[in-house]
Amino acid sequence: MTDLMTLGQRIRFYRTGARLTLDQLGAAVGIAGSQLSLMENGKREPRLSLLQSLARTFGVEVADLLTVTPPTERAALEIELASLQKSAVYRSLGLADIRPSRGMSDETLRSVIGLHRELARRAREAIATPEEARRANTELRQHMRTQNNHIAEIEVLAEEAVAAAGYRVGALTHRAVGLMAERLGFELIYVNDLPHSTRSVTDLENGRIYLPPASIPGGHGLRSMALQAIAHRVLGHHEPDTYADFLRQRLEINYFAAACLMPLSQSLTFLRAAKAERNLAIEDFRDAFGVTHESAALRFTNIATVHLDMPVHFLRVGEDGALYKGYENDGLQLPTDVTGSTEGQLVCRHWSARTAFTRANRTTEFYQYTDTPTGTYWCSTQTGTASSEEFSITFGVPFADAKWFRGRDTTTREASRCPDDGCCRRPSAELADRWSHRAWPSARLHAHILAPLPSGTFPGVDDTELYDFLEAHSAR
Repeated sequence: MTDLMTLGQRIRFYRTGARLTLDQLGAAVGIAGSQLSLMENGKREPRLSLLQSLARTFGVEVADLLTVTPPTERAALEIELASLQKSAVYRSLGLADIRPSRGMSDETLRSVIGLHRELARRAREAIATPEEARRANTELRQHMRTQNNHIAEIEVLAEEAVAAAGYRVGALTHRAVGLMAERLGFELIYVNDLPHSTRSVTDLENGRIYLPPASIPGGHGLRSMALQAIAHRVLGHHEPDTYADFLRQRLEINYFAAACLMPLSQSLTFLRAAKAERNLAIEDFRDAFGVTHESAALRFTNIATVHLDMPVHFLRVGEDGALYKGYENDGLQLPTDVTGSTEGQLVCRHWSARTAFTRANRTTEFYQYTDTPTGTYWCSTQTGTASSEEFSITFGVPFADAKWFRGRDTTTREASRCPDDGCCRRPSAELADRWSHRAWPSARLHAHILAPLPSGTFPGVDDTELYDFLEAHSAR
């Protein structure tokens, strides 16, 4: 639409410069003046033959008509106003469009456009309710479930990117990641003063990607953060208009980073060989590519169903039993709230995601079979520590696919009746009678419960701190 409007403005610019009316120009090129009016207003696209006739009449080249630059500042303002009035935000108000007349001053036009820009900004930066955010996250999770957590287009882009950087096999090096950035015109720069609300910052104007210094030399984290920043450029992302857009982009950059760190072809070679030996293990996949256990388990979900013909599930659970991340396409019944969201819901106490916390030796994977209302599942769980709390990473498959995995011979087995409250959510009648109304615990309030949902074009980012950072570093 914007390109047609620019073309129309350029036709009008050359017509008025030649002191021709619409009818006079129409007679010269063999078309009605009313048809030319539609073209000048961006409502009809002229044929190439007509553009050639117009160019000859004006004494210019066809390229002069087709350039995307508005012919005047006034034309640029009128084009922007027309574009803003087509937005969903303005349409939702039910107001009529304003057509700038010759008598409307540029100052008035700028004021109207300024109001539109502010309206759009407020719509973008409005604080979404927690329910809206949870619904958006649920819709995204359900969408990925329909795709078996696999995005073929990103797989192709990632393989092309790492191959161009010289990657062949094993762990992707920091040098290769740096070369990937260079191919896009960016330099990786490590600084100690990143804004507190950011993990990385990309300076589009100066071609720089700012990252924190490595706390662990050669660590997986910096490669992943750099690849996520690169992904925005590779995937052609624009500033998110909604919280749903923001979540989708975050999922896509995480997917791209994982697909670069564990490229599809090399991952399949490794995993198919392990499957043939009935010796699949997340810890082996992790070590082969030098990534975290969580990254390896999540990446397995991208590959398992589409390429290894097995449905799977993945869980990241806190020490309090709360589910932070969850995915399943194998029928495991994840706990949900009324919106269908799984985040923050408590998983069954009998699942390996929680029983793994009770064992003394946590250095290796913990294996368990669990009988549930939807079937029996085999799970592999690894525990870890982040900040001040522990967490567990669980990868699992239905009983029939346990035969492909190391740890299938475990004798550990639990039974779960969740979501039946009688399974593990209610205390025993004996203990309830003994302690009900005889205790007064002081609840531990999680900070995120009272915190507002992050707002802004990039939710959670402090723009003041960000722009001060960019201004300080752009001068160096």
